Amino acid sequence: MLALRSLRTLTPTGEQPALVVIADGKIAAVLPPDTAVDCPVLDLGAHALLPGGIDPHVHLNEPGRTHWEGFNTGTRAALAGGITSLVDMPLNSAPVTTTVANFREKLAAAAGQLHVSCGFWGGIVPGTTADIEPLIAAGVLGFKAFLTHSGIDDFPNATEADLRAAMPILARHGLPLLVHCELSEDNAAHWAGADVRSYPHYLASRPKSWEDDAITLMIRLCAETGCRTHIVHLSSADSLPQLAAARARGLPLTVETGQHYLFFSAEEIPDGATAYKCAPPIREAANRERLWEALASGLIDFVATDHSPAPPDLKQLETGDFAAAWGGIASLQLAMPVLWTAARARGFRLSDLTRWLSTNPAKLAGLAARKGQIVPGFDADLVVFAPEATFTVTAEALHHRHKVSPYLDQTLKGVVARTFVGGVEAYRNPDFLLLNQGKALREVR
Repeated sequence: MLALRSLRTLTPTGEQPALVVIADGKIAAVLPPDTAVDCPVLDLGAHALLPGGIDPHVHLNEPGRTHWEGFNTGTRAALAGGITSLVDMPLNSAPVTTTVANFREKLAAAAGQLHVSCGFWGGIVPGTTADIEPLIAAGVLGFKAFLTHSGIDDFPNATEADLRAAMPILARHGLPLLVHCELSEDNAAHWAGADVRSYPHYLASRPKSWEDDAITLMIRLCAETGCRTHIVHLSSADSLPQLAAARARGLPLTVETGQHYLFFSAEEIPDGATAYKCAPPIREAANRERLWEALASGLIDFVATDHSPAPPDLKQLETGDFAAAWGGIASLQLAMPVLWTAARARGFRLSDLTRWLSTNPAKLAGLAARKGQIVPGFDADLVVFAPEATFTVTAEALHHRHKVSPYLDQTLKGVVARTFVGGVEAYRNPDFLLLNQGKALREVR
């Protein structure tokens, strides 16, 4: 047994002084801070005690593209960033997680390399309807589909017909469908003779209308099928009114946005700075502030990184070519301080941070009965956080496989001091104390 005392413990009732007792990997009790207990007590002083972060939108890319990222490097980065559970996307690994056989390859690759706990989404692509229920039986937590080209040819976009076949199956099982919402058009002419280093030109190449039209489609299919539908990485604030109307109708619809959409703005991205390239793109400052308003109101449920790293050559760092660069931002280790830096500047509290990074993501992934809150009986996945401390992001401090990130040289507020996984202190800044403490999160049915 071990007890952690903090004057700033984030419980479901808010921030309060408390003594959190850990036993057998679980939170055994949450007591007044001066309670006498028969076990060692770690006094955290002015540091806050938070539930571990949960990121349900991470591309670890193993097997097959481990040179982009992998379970070892990705979950190390998560551990150092206070993310104690994540859910791996069905791409960009090779093979993609669209069949049980491919899922078994993924599980075998993860064995012995999980430094935080990791669940898995299955994938929906054309021709895989028959694979959905076997994947559910094997333990995936839900499914992901793209409405536009995913960036890799072995994970093609699903059509409306594919989704009409898949969504009633997911509805019967109560599992979510996560959707990349862009209904793209052929824009080859947009780039003809254009300055490929121009960020405004890249931004114009993926307009808000692509996202808005795709979300309109998913709201309609959600209403028709009753399938839990989750909009990933919302960037277009123009979709907020239709999302609000759908929620008011009681549709089982949830929404996430990404740290990068809340932290950066298009106006500040230099030409040629392809580390910022993602899809949908980072939009204007006015759009960003509307996303913050939706997050504050609860219309946007939570924030996830969409950690999608790639080797430097694929990011076209030397050429600055936005047309050719891989679209993905590496940020898993920085999820908590990036969001806290931007949130604190707008007057939000640590209780907001835990709702956006722990409690609400747990609901999407089916983990809400065991993770995401500091309550007795829950897994003792905990983060000791110094909310007033600052640091500057350096490549040397990042544990991602590739030290490529638009957050390099940014000064952030909030330092992860310690991370506990299943009651074990696995990380004490800057050292890893005990690795391989994570588990595969599977709901075998």
